[in-house]
Amino acid sequence: MPLLTWSNDLSVKIYSIDEQHKNLIALINNLYDAMGAGKGQAALGAILKELVDYTTTHFANEEKLMRAQAYPGYLAHKKEHDNLAAKVNTLQNDFSSGKPVMTVEVMRFLKDWLTSHIKGTDQKYSPFLIGKGVT
Repeated sequence: MPLLTWSNDLSVKIYSIDEQHKNLIALINNLYDAMGAGKGQAALGAILKELVDYTTTHFANEEKLMRAQAYPGYLAHKKEHDNLAAKVNTLQNDFSSGKPVMTVEVMRFLKDWLTSHIKGTDQKYSPFLIGKGVT
């Protein structure tokens, strides 16, 4: 059973962003499945690295759209992105150094952060960007 499931209440009604959010959900589910299956550190490390890399790409794409359309909430939104990126980079560094970090609490944090960020912060830019013609 996946940790996260895509649903319409997660949609920001912007195709490219929704597709990226679906990919993030899939990566979190892959990490969760690998952790649950007791996969080796190398497999978990590779999935975690992919999640970190994709998150960085996704945040850059979202921020580029917001800057291009002069979204007034850009700085606050970017701060949320920066805070998560720092936390996930710390998680990846801890994992790489052999510290036990793949826990239920970490997975719950990733799930809760992503869903609350999409349903809260991302939903705020959606009407603004759509009003500027972003689809």
